[in-house]
Amino acid sequence: MDTAKVAISINKSTLNRLDRLVKNKVFPSRSRAIQVAVEEQLKRMERSRLTKECAKLDPVAEKSMAEEGLSEELTQWPRY
Repeated sequence: MDTAKVAISINKSTLNRLDRLVKNKVFPSRSRAIQVAVEEQLKRMERSRLTKECAKLDPVAEKSMAEEGLSEELTQWPRY
């Protein structure tokens, strides 16, 4: 995995909670715990953005376009 070092500031109570997770072997290190947290948050944000964009779609129009595209593709296929 290609990684880069970064420095962050974190409030002490959050750091204490993080250290308890490391001490209890939930994570092998602070670094790994923060990596997982950032990755999970980014995934949530991406899913949320995708959900919002999908909600903007008109299901009837999307179905119509899909069916139109499919019928065009079927007529372009060679016949055997």
